[in-house]
Amino acid sequence: MTREEQMSLALELAAQAAQAGEVPVGCVVTDAEGRVLGRGRNRREERGDATAHAELEAIRQACQAVGDWRLEGCTLTVTLEPCPMCAGAIINARIPQVVFGAREALSGSCGSVIDLFSERYGHRPAVFGGVREAECAALLRDFFKTKRP
Repeated sequence: MTREEQMSLALELAAQAAQAGEVPVGCVVTDAEGRVLGRGRNRREERGDATAHAELEAIRQACQAVGDWRLEGCTLTVTLEPCPMCAGAIINARIPQVVFGAREALSGSCGSVIDLFSERYGHRPAVFGGVREAECAALLRDFFKTKRP
């Protein structure tokens, strides 16, 4: 499965989040063969939980699917650049590859505000940003137009 195909799945989840009144962020974790191990979308409003980010939901599902906290050989694909909390979870899960769509100027931790993956942690994933960026950014922009007229 290509990065663009993985992002298509993440965009579907982001659209579901928007329909539920959540910030439209979607995420999938795939294995080396391209099988989806975990899916997630933002659920902060639904759960009243600051940690209910798309990445964390997808990582939890993927860990359950493989039966281990280590997600070596996997790719995490998300529509928005991960925040510090999600970047920390990616590091802790040992995910070797991160693909994201839109940059996040306020909390992006793959280079927009800080690049946590270039720090001296024991794990440094490869990062591929800007995949289907225009679509990811448009989904966010359209959502916030309805929330902040």
